[in-house]
Amino acid sequence: MTGGVIQSIDYAAVAAPLVLALVAGLVLLLDAFLPARPGGARVLGLVTLGGLVAALAVVAVQAVGGGTRRTFCVPASLGGEPAGPAAPASCSFVVDRFSLVIAAVVLAAGVVVVLLSMTEIAAGRDAGPGERSRIPAGEWYFLLSATLAGAVLLPASRDLIMLVVSLELVSLPVFALTALRRHDGRASEAALKLFLVSVVSTAITLFGVSLLYGVTGSVHLDRIDAALRTAGDMAQVAAAAIVLVVAGFAFKIAAVPFHSWAGDVYQGAPIPVAALLSVVSKASGFAGLILLLTSALPTKAALWAPGVAVVAALTMTAGNVLAMRQRAAVRLLAWSSVAQSGYILAPLAVYAVEPRAAVGASVAYLVFYAAMNLIAFAVVLLVARLPDGRDLEAYRGLALRSPAAGLSLAFALVCLAGLPPGLAGLFAKIVIFRAVVDGGLGWLALVMAANTVAGLYYYIAWTARLFAPPAAGESRTVSTRAAAGVAVAVTVAVTVVFSVAPQVVLSVSG
Repeated sequence: MTGGVIQSIDYAAVAAPLVLALVAGLVLLLDAFLPARPGGARVLGLVTLGGLVAALAVVAVQAVGGGTRRTFCVPASLGGEPAGPAAPASCSFVVDRFSLVIAAVVLAAGVVVVLLSMTEIAAGRDAGPGERSRIPAGEWYFLLSATLAGAVLLPASRDLIMLVVSLELVSLPVFALTALRRHDGRASEAALKLFLVSVVSTAITLFGVSLLYGVTGSVHLDRIDAALRTAGDMAQVAAAAIVLVVAGFAFKIAAVPFHSWAGDVYQGAPIPVAALLSVVSKASGFAGLILLLTSALPTKAALWAPGVAVVAALTMTAGNVLAMRQRAAVRLLAWSSVAQSGYILAPLAVYAVEPRAAVGASVAYLVFYAAMNLIAFAVVLLVARLPDGRDLEAYRGLALRSPAAGLSLAFALVCLAGLPPGLAGLFAKIVIFRAVVDGGLGWLALVMAANTVAGLYYYIAWTARLFAPPAAGESRTVSTRAAAGVAVAVTVAVTVVFSVAPQVVLSVSG
């Protein structure tokens, strides 16, 4: 600061999102000036992939360096309240342990999504220049880079404006990505539904944010917490603001009752976008929700924690019940993802009793879930290239026809079910059960146990199909492209590491 007015910028703190922003601009320039030839899309994919790896390296360096980096700070003297010379400044951007873990998950998932995107775009081009399924590579990778930049910004945001802007930077490009396969009616319908849902959720969030600002007179999360301790006569308005803001984030993570869009959107979107929604968008939504509840509203935990518990129970139940009825692979994964949101939410309900354990359990489950779910989407992308490949019947005998793809998917499904040898999923379930039980919510633990058993039905049924004898005359194998093959191999390897050494996740998220 100079004179308390001019802010200095710590470029090391913002290096990761800055790298992604530069990559997005570079992709646009290359798309404009590279000659139109078959290898052009591959070059753009490799540039995007290189940018993500560079941003991931920045996050790794920041994690190894330790400590907390802050930038865009405002001194306490500008907050409107008396403050001594030692009063801490409030910062809009903070790189700490939480933000680094979420950023690492987002970027690692982004690498997998880019690999899947390279396969999706190449398949569209191989179908012929006049095919309706062709996707423009330049626009695709630009929008994907923009979404990932927002997803890295969001967990480091520490004021309401940064939170909302980052969340919209994650959301807005996804509308276009969903509809980028031109002349595809299902994709256009999915994009429209996602757009309408997101507009409503943004409006609700902004209304809640405006009320919070009106009550507290600040946008910084730490100052909101301090102001709410003395809200007095404005307590009812503050309660309404909390409900509205939490409801807005519930739309983003597809929590009940704001979950109905998930099935149609996942089904209509290109599979890499569905994977993006299930991991990157979900991680961003949860990061924002956790920051809001634990940094701005911890003193109101008695107000929001019971609501979170009820929403978590309803979300996991609705997701599992709807997943049981599905006959399409992507729709099943969509409702499974809704159910997983309920499990991630559950530990937050005990924040008032076990604050550190609650956040750690939610983040740990999110990390485990991301690795397991990406395996499933990577294999589903490969099988979807077959005729009727989106239907679950296309997976009958897959482990016999294409052992690598079939066994990888079986491992992912067993992990998601929480059964051995999928120890990653088992450890994830144990972590959240322990947090909920230690927090004293026995009824929620019983609901989680019942839903875990219900989830076994469709996960095991799908796994059984993989090993069932193929239909008569069925001998089709899955053609594995290099990029998708790498995506499957990387996600399986990471999940195996999490299964063998879960402390890798537990130590960084606890």
